[in-house]
Amino acid sequence: MISLSVCMIVKNEEKVLDRILSQVKAIADEIIIVDTGSCDGTKSIAKQYTDLVFDFKWCQDFSAARNFSCSKATKDYFMWLDADDVITPDNSKKLLELKESLDPSCDIVMMKYAAGFDEQDRPSFSYYRERLIKNNCGYKWEGKVHETIAPRGRLLYSDIEIEHRKNGSGDPDRNLNIYESILSSGERLEPRHQFYYARELLYHKRYREAADIFEYFLKEPDGWIENKIDACMQLSHCYEKLGKSDISLLPLFYSFALDVPRAEVCCTIGNLFTERQLYKQAIYWYRRALECEYSEYTGAFVQKECYGFIPYIQLCVCYDRIGDHEKAYEYHKLSEKLNPDSEAVRLNKQYFDTLFKNSTEQNNRTPNSP
Repeated sequence: MISLSVCMIVKNEEKVLDRILSQVKAIADEIIIVDTGSCDGTKSIAKQYTDLVFDFKWCQDFSAARNFSCSKATKDYFMWLDADDVITPDNSKKLLELKESLDPSCDIVMMKYAAGFDEQDRPSFSYYRERLIKNNCGYKWEGKVHETIAPRGRLLYSDIEIEHRKNGSGDPDRNLNIYESILSSGERLEPRHQFYYARELLYHKRYREAADIFEYFLKEPDGWIENKIDACMQLSHCYEKLGKSDISLLPLFYSFALDVPRAEVCCTIGNLFTERQLYKQAIYWYRRALECEYSEYTGAFVQKECYGFIPYIQLCVCYDRIGDHEKAYEYHKLSEKLNPDSEAVRLNKQYFDTLFKNSTEQNNRTPNSP
C-alpha cells in the first residue's frame, strides 16, 4: 500500500475548503496546505484538518507555489488538488482502492479532470491531468500560470475523476495579468503558453489580439498537436466575432492536416453551416462527427457530447428544416436515448407529438359531401 500526501495552494477559499478537506481526510496520509495570502477564514478551516499549514508570499507564479507545497510532502506520492475541486463518494472509494493496489514502479497516475457539466450536472467536458506523482523523483511544476508537471516515466491512466466546481468567477483578470506581466518583462512565451495566452485574450473579448496569437501559435513547429487543434476552433470563433465569416471555416479545415478529424471540430463546422441555414452541408459534418473515434487518453479537452448527443440533436433539427420529418424524428429518438432529461429533447418531443398528431388528424379527414 502506498502512502499519499495531498498538497494544496489556497487563497480566500473559506466557502469551499471544508468541502474538499472533508472528502480527502480519509484518503490522505498527510494534508499540506500552502496559503498565499488569505484574509478570510481559510487558514482556520485548514488547521481543523492538518497542522501542516504554511504561508507563501504570492509572487505571480503558480509553479513556485505548487513546488513549495510539494516540497513539504513526506509520503510515497503527492496528489495536488484545488480548493474548489470535488471528489465524489464513488471516486473516493476508487482512490482508496488505488492506494491499496498501485504498483510502486508507477511514476505518475493520470486522472480525469471534469471542468464542464450538462443540464443534469453530469460531467460533459473533461481531460486527463497528472494527479498522483511519485515523490522525490525530480518532478517539478513549470509555468507561472496554467502550470503543469510534464508526464514522463511509467504512467497509469485511471478512471478516477476529479470534478472542478468553481464557486463564483474568482479573479477573471488574474491569468491574463500574469501573462502580460511576463511579456512586459521582455520574456518570450513558449508555444504552450502562447496558446493559453490567446485563450485568455479570447475570454476577455480581445478577439483581434487573440486571433493574432492563435495564428502565430499555429505556425510554431513545437506546439502540442492537441493544443493546435483546439487553437483552430478558437481561431474560427475569433474570426466569427470579428465579422470574418468568409474565412472562419479555414482554420477548422486546417485542423485535418494536423491529425484525423475530431468530433469537436466536425460539430463546430456543422454549427457554422446551421447558422447559415445550409442544412445539407451541416448534416454532412454532423454525420462525420458520429464517425470520429472517442478517446479520453489524448490529453486533449474532450467534449464527450460531440461524439453522440450533439450530432444527434443537431441532425434532428437539420432534417426537420429540410422537411424530412421522419429522419428528424429518428435522430430525436437517438438523442433522447442518450439524454432523456435534456430540456431540448423534451421540447423536441412536444414538437413531434404535435406534428404527428396534426398529421394523423389531417390524414383521417374525409372530404365534405357536396
